[in-house]
Amino acid sequence: MQKGWLTRTFKGDRAVWGLVVLFMIYSLLAVYSSSVGVAFRNYGGNTTYFLRSQFIMLVLSLVIIVVVSYLPYRIYFSMAGLFLIISAGLLVLTLVFGARVNEATRWLVIPGTGFRLQTSDVAKVALIIYLARTLAKYQNELNNFMLVTKLFMIPVAIICALIMPENLSTAMLIFGISMIILFIGRVPLKYLFAYSGMAVVGVVLFALVLTWATDDNRVQVWKNRIEHYFSGKPDPDGDYQANQAKIAISTGGLFGKAPGRSTQRNMLPQSNSDFIFAIIIEEYGLLLGAIPLILAYLILLFRGVTIAKKCETAFPAFLVLGLIVMIVVQAFLNMLVAVGLFPVTGQTLPMVSWGRTSVLMMSFSIGVILSVSRVVNAKIKKEELPEEDTIEEGDKIYEPSKA
Repeated sequence: MQKGWLTRTFKGDRAVWGLVVLFMIYSLLAVYSSSVGVAFRNYGGNTTYFLRSQFIMLVLSLVIIVVVSYLPYRIYFSMAGLFLIISAGLLVLTLVFGARVNEATRWLVIPGTGFRLQTSDVAKVALIIYLARTLAKYQNELNNFMLVTKLFMIPVAIICALIMPENLSTAMLIFGISMIILFIGRVPLKYLFAYSGMAVVGVVLFALVLTWATDDNRVQVWKNRIEHYFSGKPDPDGDYQANQAKIAISTGGLFGKAPGRSTQRNMLPQSNSDFIFAIIIEEYGLLLGAIPLILAYLILLFRGVTIAKKCETAFPAFLVLGLIVMIVVQAFLNMLVAVGLFPVTGQTLPMVSWGRTSVLMMSFSIGVILSVSRVVNAKIKKEELPEEDTIEEGDKIYEPSKA
């Protein structure tokens, strides 16, 4: 029986494809509802501005997922170092020439397009690809502290240091994700504790130097958020968004107010991005909003682990695990912020929040995961693969039982 066009076009893990569709549905509904007021005020009464923007981005992201899922994943093994160097260069350009929005310089405007690229999102994915490649090449030498420091921690430190001046939360997120990936990759735990201690000292020293060198820095913002969160004292700036999110969640209850009936969307400055989870709960409640989304990300994690276990070699396994960890950790961090269990960080909800660079890079990541699953499934079914999907020299046999 001949395969249908859906089966021929959308190859790879079916569950992951199903989750992509689910995330897109939530995204369109929530972005439209949460941004109606902002769009009306800022775009001449055009209430569908953000809906149209997100729809275009999701269509583009779907194209990216399909295209990337057909690319041989071994190209990332060969180009991991180049990707990392390019992303570091973009971060430097952002620090020097970046656009300043909301008192932070995190975006690089592409000349002639007006498109703002958040370079930290690009660097995050590039670093994960690099770590996956390096873990695959040196997995038998990970007890060498100097080698691990030189090949793993120095690149992580450079990327985090370039992001930290304007976006401490993202730098900490990337460092945390890197530690998880290295733990999965069998780097000794005592090394990871040592690096974490060094990171804490480095952040403190960096903040002191930044405070001494210039008055135009975000150190006071970091200090205030941390102090107010742990002390419980009110923070006039940071508490406003968190309190509005809590009101949205508490009034949503189990069943929500129904789609389009949110009141807090008019109070939350980042209702369609950083705090979109709170608006989803307000309108759809815990039963139709929060719980399905939480389960969706957990299922995505489970499918990623399943795909990795089927890999014959280390690179695709570490690549899938790294990207899955990135997506799921960011998702749960966003949710924890929305419900008030974590300080405000400015992280989007992957594939759901309104955005551009974030949506594109998450789509690329899912495309890579599907690319690996496509090859794995073909090998299990003993289908003929193109030559470019063969094993890259330097990759090692993957043994999931030791991961």
